[in-house]
Amino acid sequence: MTSTALLVIDVQQSFRQRPYWQETGVPAFFSALNRLIAGCVERKVPIVRILHVEREGPFSLASGHVRPMPELSEHPVAAEFHKSRHSALVGTGLETWLIQNGIRRLIVSGIRTEQCCETTARHASDLGFEIDYVTDATLTFDMKHPDGAPVAANDIKRRTELVLAGRFAKICSVEQALERA
Repeated sequence: MTSTALLVIDVQQSFRQRPYWQETGVPAFFSALNRLIAGCVERKVPIVRILHVEREGPFSLASGHVRPMPELSEHPVAAEFHKSRHSALVGTGLETWLIQNGIRRLIVSGIRTEQCCETTARHASDLGFEIDYVTDATLTFDMKHPDGAPVAANDIKRRTELVLAGRFAKICSVEQALERA
């Protein structure tokens, strides 16, 4: 049994159907994520695919968009879970699977940096898992404050690193996460 698993959270076509989708940052995201996946495959680290599912809209199974994005490299999937909450650990069976497989460290990657990736990292940390948060292998989009002030995606990523580092996760580069795997 291994002690580390890679979580690939919500890297699915559904996002391309959302009005906030931006191509900015997408090539760098897939470059980092695919390097991370390749390194995990090489090290025999199990890769867990998590897909977000809702009853209606582009995240519904009926939409046909709940499938991996084509830029994602082909890789073996040790397990796949569908989630309907921000945390991949709520109502999915993921925690049970991790425990049954002797996993104690999680490498977190996916879409959106500050939403499902961060929430899963916090939740998993609270459950006692060690978290390697690979910000370069996460993707988010520009947002606006309620008053309309813009917030750039890179600023959102930096904020996520700030609030996770030393409390909930170790912030890692692809290479650092692979060294620890």
